[in-house]
Amino acid sequence: MKHVLPRFARPIKSENAPLMDVSYWSKAIDAYDAKEHRTALIETINYINSNVLKGHSSDKDIEVAQGQGSAEIRISITKDILSIKVPFVKTTEKTNKIALFRRVAEINFNPLTLAQIHLRNNALWFEYETPIELCQPYKVYDLLREISVYADNYDDEFIEKYNAEFYKEPRTTPLSEEEKEAVWQQISDILEDYNNYSLLFKEKRWNDFQWDIIVISLLKIVNIPCVHGTLRTKLEEYVNNLFNGQIDFNHRIDKGVNFMQKLLTKPKEEFMEDIYHAEALISLKWRSSTEILQDYAKNLEQYVNSYVKENNNLMLCYYLQYSFLKMIYNYNLEERHQNVIYDTLEKISGKELHDARPILLNTFNAFLNGTAGNTGEKKKEKRGLFSKLFS
Repeated sequence: MKHVLPRFARPIKSENAPLMDVSYWSKAIDAYDAKEHRTALIETINYINSNVLKGHSSDKDIEVAQGQGSAEIRISITKDILSIKVPFVKTTEKTNKIALFRRVAEINFNPLTLAQIHLRNNALWFEYETPIELCQPYKVYDLLREISVYADNYDDEFIEKYNAEFYKEPRTTPLSEEEKEAVWQQISDILEDYNNYSLLFKEKRWNDFQWDIIVISLLKIVNIPCVHGTLRTKLEEYVNNLFNGQIDFNHRIDKGVNFMQKLLTKPKEEFMEDIYHAEALISLKWRSSTEILQDYAKNLEQYVNSYVKENNNLMLCYYLQYSFLKMIYNYNLEERHQNVIYDTLEKISGKELHDARPILLNTFNAFLNGTAGNTGEKKKEKRGLFSKLFS
């Protein structure tokens, strides 16, 4: 029997998902270099999410509030000051306040590097204020991402361990019935393919490929933008563990197999509890650019070349499949880059290895050469001293 690759279907778009446009980043860098600090700040926020400042005059003071999970990110921009205040949990009579405040003090020392958590009227807030002239674009991006990541991480911990409460419920929108069926069909197909390929690899005693099919399956589910809540948290935990070289390889496979078995028996209703559209200011993934994605491809090059040299189409096709899915998982991609990957994975869906190989290699080489998604000449993003922090 000839080997064909697992199926892939492009996920539905999530409402209000912040999409990146590198042109705003270039404007922000240019403005900051020209000492047009307020313009640089506004263009940085447009880069993060171009919907946030719509309807606001760039010449007047700006006050906006945007949901990020259960947190509310309040941004104030005056002529001289940027102020960010983010309430995310509140204390009650049941809250273990001593233990909670001790934990907050620890977090303020590490891992927070810019913002700090303060107690205001029985609520915990991330806060940061700085003069406009110090709003270097990398700093502002890092600040808002740091607050959003840790608000998302620590709200659940504070509620579970110390009996705090959400400051407010996350702003969510249910999927339409059509969207629900599309997402459920996708997840069902992914799990069915996992089960079939897992049995195939077991039968052929290709035990190492159990890792590949688990990773590919989990990345396909977690990359669906409307997957949130506990489901996303568990998916991310297992994805990160599977790529953790500090954990024994066979142990990672065993843990992954056990988790996949739980997903296979999980009822549709439980899946759908964590599938909805959610409001967000900023993507929690790392920022991307053509150059950053080139660096990512360069890190794959040694393995790709070795599989090509050995004419090992099985290894090559599975390696590039999960590498492209991991690119979507790691980075907040421009739509043109995301579509290149989606197009490629759709083209190889159900194809034999020798047919999938040139399609995957063409896409890999496009990212390696910095031409992926190019439809014409594009202005290259300027890279500053701190760009390595995000690559």
